[in-house]
Amino acid sequence: MDNTSKSMDKIVALCKNRGFIFAGSEIYGGLANTWDYGPLGARLKNNVKDAWRKRFIQERHNSFEVDADILMNPRVWEASGHVASFSDPLLDCKECKMRFRADNLIDDFDPDAHADGMTKTEMFDYIKAHSIPCPHCGKHNFTDIREFNLMFQTFRGVTTDAKNVIYLRPENAQGEYVNYGNVQRSMRAKLPFSIGQIGKAFRNEITPGNFTFRTIEFEQMEFQTFCQPGQDGELYDYFKEYGKRFFEDLGLPGDHLRFHDHEKLAHYAKAACDIEFLFPFGWGEINGTHNRTDFDLSRHEEYSGQQLKYTDPFTNETFVPYIIESTYGLDRTVLALLCEAYDEEVLDEEKNDVRVVLHLNPAVAPIKIAVLPLSKKLSDKAMEIRDTLSKRYMCDFDDTGSIGKRYRRQDEIGTPYCVTVDFDTVGDDVKPADNCVTVRERDSMEQVRIPISDLGSYFSDHFDF
Repeated sequence: MDNTSKSMDKIVALCKNRGFIFAGSEIYGGLANTWDYGPLGARLKNNVKDAWRKRFIQERHNSFEVDADILMNPRVWEASGHVASFSDPLLDCKECKMRFRADNLIDDFDPDAHADGMTKTEMFDYIKAHSIPCPHCGKHNFTDIREFNLMFQTFRGVTTDAKNVIYLRPENAQGEYVNYGNVQRSMRAKLPFSIGQIGKAFRNEITPGNFTFRTIEFEQMEFQTFCQPGQDGELYDYFKEYGKRFFEDLGLPGDHLRFHDHEKLAHYAKAACDIEFLFPFGWGEINGTHNRTDFDLSRHEEYSGQQLKYTDPFTNETFVPYIIESTYGLDRTVLALLCEAYDEEVLDEEKNDVRVVLHLNPAVAPIKIAVLPLSKKLSDKAMEIRDTLSKRYMCDFDDTGSIGKRYRRQDEIGTPYCVTVDFDTVGDDVKPADNCVTVRERDSMEQVRIPISDLGSYFSDHFDF
């Protein structure tokens, strides 16, 4: 299926019914813009994290992972500029009182308008000139645009006076920047070196939508490379391509990915580019690569009073390092993988036999192998095989329903292989056991008969991750 012909409603239903993603606080009526990951969704997320760590930390030279606290000294957010300028352009519909982001109204109306390059005045003039209607009531009667800070504010201690205000972090990056000196010193790191982090971030988004694409709580896979001024341009171009290859290796095809250079740069950026994926609802950002120059370390040096310069051991030159940031939205990556993998295959048009299948890359599939006894009488032998395989792979066991229905259930959750135990496997008084099982591959549905003793080497050959 082409991505644009896929139904988000069907993908959302599959995610709920098969244990990938549930509505947050559902038994209490939910909380807008929050989602909980079920057993399979949590496993899928962790597999993506593992793939990111392998590619960005394990396989790279001079790459180090940190796990910084969510709550930070509020001066961090003053230095970064978030307190003063981290806001969205909002307007209200005077008719139905619903609130919207002005840039989203414009981009939904005309994706080629590129509202990210407009000022507030230009956005309001565009909305007025094109009579863009309210998505909720259809009227065109909006207030002026005003800025709304996206940071969640909370209080430390027992009082709520302004001196105790702290924030839930709106991004992971600052945790890497304030630990730049600690990592450089403790790991004896020389430029260029990188700091990565996977963690939660929080933004008080006004406009929810498109399932898990925009949420108020989300996870980022951040990667910051510290370098000498003059190396930044080359590293910026390198990490744009590096990120695209990472997504392709996860299972997102190149023709469903594109670069989108920012027309209007953030205050810290010398250059900025997104990687966008073609979702069923259109193109959406899943990665951002930015040349942040020396802005962040210079600001933290200024606000903290601490020395954050680097001295080149060969030239004795002292300078504030530049930063190339490449950040990956974990929740959006998971959503992209689910949307890309979802398929409806017509097996028999006359019988209306349609197979729903997730063609997930085996590296990220939540369940790698399902062990299925043909009859419940064979469950003991099947469970024995399952327990052996589960020492290396995430496995499922299912002995309920016809074998055909069980295959379909595994197809719907993206399980790459099913192992079927039948009566020939164990034998009987007349026919000796052949100690073989049938292995079925998800995408081709082809089946092969192999000895139980060969399962370990068979799956080692077929799982290349």
